[in-house]
Amino acid sequence: MSISIKKLQLFEATARLGKLTKAASELSLSQSAASQALKELEESLGYPLFDRVGRDLLITENGLKSLPKVRQIADLLDSLKLANLNTMSGVLRIVASATIATYLLPKLIAKFVKLYPDVAPEIHIGNTQMVIDYLDKGKASIGLIEGPAVHKHLQITPWQQDQLQIFCPPDHPLAKKSTISLEQLQQQSWVLREHGSGTRAIFDAAIEQAGAQINLGIELTRQGAIKESVKAGLGLGCLSQLTIAEEVKIGSLVALKSPLNLSRRFALVTHKDSHHNLLGQNFIDYLKSAPSCK
Repeated sequence: MSISIKKLQLFEATARLGKLTKAASELSLSQSAASQALKELEESLGYPLFDRVGRDLLITENGLKSLPKVRQIADLLDSLKLANLNTMSGVLRIVASATIATYLLPKLIAKFVKLYPDVAPEIHIGNTQMVIDYLDKGKASIGLIEGPAVHKHLQITPWQQDQLQIFCPPDHPLAKKSTISLEQLQQQSWVLREHGSGTRAIFDAAIEQAGAQINLGIELTRQGAIKESVKAGLGLGCLSQLTIAEEVKIGSLVALKSPLNLSRRFALVTHKDSHHNLLGQNFIDYLKSAPSCK
């Protein structure tokens, strides 16, 4: 049996969307036709791309190894379609960590879409680990993360500088001095992001580097929830300075100077063959030329 472009597109869509039914719908195929096409592709390749577990399809190790090559073929096809066009078009699939997605990406996307009106952004928001997972599974072509990460199949490139900031409510005893010592750090209760987030990874590394230990009060997955919890007196918080800038300006939160090293770099996450995707590469170049957030 031949390996058709349609079958490869079906494999890529199934891996990206996580469901054969969704992939079939995206490619305007019936459920039975999609199931048969996927079976024929596996027979042609000589190995299974997915394990069938009940109604779920779990991508195999061979499937994961094949996926980057299939994406490369898809990107080359897109490049061929756009070869005679002066403007970029298509779906730009991005997954970003919460701080970047909330405080940086909207303005960047708005300017990019103004330059290329035929581009349709599709944005997903999660922590650093989710970004890595989305790129690894082909659910997005560009990732933006806030914490340190390594991955054998992905390219992680430093992008912009950022600074984490410890903060407290204005009625807290530490607010009057706007500083906190290492000893005081260990005496306070803390409201922090969950494990897996870039913000938490940087904070934990800074605490370890200082040889300190903290009292964790609450872990939360939302920045807004952390800020409101700190305002309510449940502990001190630590988030990007971008996240609390407005609250510090109006006085509902107070930034505290500390002895911790809380600087970090945002990073771009791409597939190693991303240069074949003209739209994605154009957006990456645009991000690299964007002014610093500082």
